[in-house]
Amino acid sequence: MIVLHGVAAGKGIAVGRAHLVVRGVSEVPQHDIAEEDLADEVERFETAVKTTRRQLEQLRSAIPENAPTELGAFISLHLMLLADVTLSREPIDIVYEQHINAEWALKIQTDRLSEQFDAMEDEYLRERKQDMLQVVERLQRNLIGQSTELNLDANLLDDTILIAHDLSPADTVYFKDQRIEGFVTDTGGAVSHTAILGRSLNIPSVIGLGNARKLISEHEWVIVDGISGILIIEPDDLILAEYRKLQRAYRSRQRELNKLKKTAATTEDGEEIELLANIESAEDVKALHGSGADGVGLLRSEYLFLNRDNPPDEEEQYQFYSDIVKKLKGKPLTIRTIDLGVDKNPRWFGHNGTPNAALNPALGLTGIRLSHAEPVMFRTQMCAVLRAAVHGPVRMMWPMVASVSELKQCIVHLEAARRQLSERGETFGDVEIGCMIEIPSAALTVSTVLKYVDFISIGTNDLIQYTLSVDRSDDSVSYLYQPAHPAVIRLLAHIIRTANRIGKSVSVCGEMAGDTDYTRLLLGLGLRTFSMNTANLLAVKDVVIHSNTEELESEMAKITRNEDPDKAEGLLKKLNAV
Repeated sequence: MIVLHGVAAGKGIAVGRAHLVVRGVSEVPQHDIAEEDLADEVERFETAVKTTRRQLEQLRSAIPENAPTELGAFISLHLMLLADVTLSREPIDIVYEQHINAEWALKIQTDRLSEQFDAMEDEYLRERKQDMLQVVERLQRNLIGQSTELNLDANLLDDTILIAHDLSPADTVYFKDQRIEGFVTDTGGAVSHTAILGRSLNIPSVIGLGNARKLISEHEWVIVDGISGILIIEPDDLILAEYRKLQRAYRSRQRELNKLKKTAATTEDGEEIELLANIESAEDVKALHGSGADGVGLLRSEYLFLNRDNPPDEEEQYQFYSDIVKKLKGKPLTIRTIDLGVDKNPRWFGHNGTPNAALNPALGLTGIRLSHAEPVMFRTQMCAVLRAAVHGPVRMMWPMVASVSELKQCIVHLEAARRQLSERGETFGDVEIGCMIEIPSAALTVSTVLKYVDFISIGTNDLIQYTLSVDRSDDSVSYLYQPAHPAVIRLLAHIIRTANRIGKSVSVCGEMAGDTDYTRLLLGLGLRTFSMNTANLLAVKDVVIHSNTEELESEMAKITRNEDPDKAEGLLKKLNAV
């Protein structure tokens, strides 16, 4: 028996027989091209690009109605990556410059892009490397003349578990014709599209296993523990029996959770809790309604600005926001203005000619600082948000605010945007304004910050990283990333209690909001609004309705007085047992 540890993607437990997915491009050919044949070689590359585009478009049109909403968006992203000059044009330049074949030119460009992705600090953007590689693989296969389809056996067993080096969003389109019990991959991280699809497809899956593909034989018994992120190869009878029992219990638990979709998120002592969703596009709204979310607590608007050659103009942004507002059907939408910088640098952006040139970009021109440095871009977005507010309740939230002086600048720009719309005769609506609290300086001065805004939202991911000086994506120090660290808890307590005392709305939109290990902690600290990935909402609601806030608040004194990080987890476990 072999046990491998990876990243839990789709929750649940799968027990079945392994089916090895034979994929990947055969060895990339390398040879020189004569001067007189360069034009023909370039034409061959351009034909492969067109073929790849047509295949992806056909796959997008073949997506079944009951498929996850994310699937179409991910295939669209692959189409955008394919259209990017870095993949569609720069390999051509390499062909001409080095007089080499298209396959090898594409490999050279892929290696360059891979180095750029690997250097990124932002985990979400670093994982887009996998999307780029998936597009390249399809393009290479078309160049070489290999099939691009997943080619699953039509007679797969009902308990089939796919074992692959990687799976692309396009591959999952084929899942509709097969009973796939679960899947595992060698590659991928927590925010890779493979992980997101695993969660959305509701298929037990573990990714980032490294070399699982090489250790497993066809039809070998395997167990996929998508809860703990474990793959067990060739388990013995005792382990098989135990996991089948756990599998039945998990499925029973999920059936019970699904019954909570229309249940109010009210605690045992009558406290009404607001459960919101974090989204990136209009496609996410379907899942939001399906989970029973009360609205959107965080729209990451910056993803509209990425993977393109030019920034979206006001009209495009207005249409984007309006579409979401209308689909929400009266539920509130909170739009975070563009949170660019660090590693989220679009191709069209360059400040002083050198984007992200600081030695430590996370402490440089990022978040709201970057918006202030680009006032035209900032006001254009605010104009679009104000116009969209005509169609329903909209709130505007500014990211990475560190001081009141930055807030005052935001308000000046907002008033300028309103004047601009008035002078043009445009109709626009009222919006509540708020800011993210994710920097310790803002957290410690939150009482003054709250004088200038209608609401605040705590971004726990960055607040924890800045407070503990830990990059959780850095494997060498990620073990120090502790959401329950005494310093973090004291900051959260200060922020939440100050907002409640003043009477201003406060929410948490970081990962802590969707992690049931911290639901009772946040309730005990006085939080009444949570915003999270829709996949986590029902599990959080279940904890909420089985909690008593008065009892939890009485337990908070021991937790907030504690200064020993080693005792934090033990105190948290006791709280969750209340």
